[in-house]
Amino acid sequence: MPNIKTLDLNLLVVLEAIYGEGGVSRAGEKLNLTQPAISHALARLRLLFDDPLFVRQGRALAPTPLTRGLIAPLRRSLGELDRLLSEAGRFDPRRSEARFTVAMRDPVELLVLPPVMSRIARASPLVDLRSVQVARRNLEVGLAAGALDLALDVPLPLGDSVRRERVAADRLVVVARKAHPAIRRGFGLDAYLAQAHVMVTSRRKGPGFEDLTLAERGLHRRVRLRCRNYVAAFRLVSETDLVLTMPERYAGVLNRGFGNRVLPLPVETPTLDLYLYWHEAVDQDPANLWLRNLLRGAFGLDRRAPARYSASESDSEA
Repeated sequence: MPNIKTLDLNLLVVLEAIYGEGGVSRAGEKLNLTQPAISHALARLRLLFDDPLFVRQGRALAPTPLTRGLIAPLRRSLGELDRLLSEAGRFDPRRSEARFTVAMRDPVELLVLPPVMSRIARASPLVDLRSVQVARRNLEVGLAAGALDLALDVPLPLGDSVRRERVAADRLVVVARKAHPAIRRGFGLDAYLAQAHVMVTSRRKGPGFEDLTLAERGLHRRVRLRCRNYVAAFRLVSETDLVLTMPERYAGVLNRGFGNRVLPLPVETPTLDLYLYWHEAVDQDPANLWLRNLLRGAFGLDRRAPARYSASESDSEA
């Protein structure tokens, strides 16, 4: 039997045409090939399958049992291949089937997934999304290999082949329970430094973003608890006198379920920037463009019309 790695797929097109047309001449007319070319292809097919494939019955060619068994799956496969080729370079979010993989951290999921999946569920029934966490040292390789379609993360020193766009710039705020005694007397820098803090981080040790700013001023806070999850930290803050420093955007979403106080951080720090990353190979890919638009929308950014799918496809579905 033939091996798909060495098989000329054009021969299978000829096989289907002879079956459908019932003869070599009519198959040649359908495929715009000469009768000798069709006969030569049939000879190669017979050699590959070690079967006559068609036998003469009067003026027509009748398929052998092997051909009759092949024809239905062959037609399905050729139809799928034809559809694949016709849709190459196009993406219609209402009808195209796609599965995207985006690398993001837990807090980013909180902001991005609800609005993005709401849009996908409503308008793109054949699109699936996977959110994964990838070590930052592996992001560039994942994007280059196509294992990741996009990544959302902090500013990273990635190579020139990785495109990037800032999608959010957040300031830091302090979260404390409503009845926290320190808040009643105002909440300046001295009060902030006097508190016991919870810090959300995936690292076992080392300073947080705000600690670097404090250290530049010769200041220090006491981090009494390090944990990995903002939801857990929020609950701890609502039930203890610990305070939490975190990005304002995340705090606003989480606080809907807790009712804690959200206060300005009493020291100036740079913004916490979030970037969208993708590989240059998919810079103009219509599906990737659509997904980037969708993620931009989760941060309230103006939508940008992709260059390679029509306005009718992007106006209501992006």
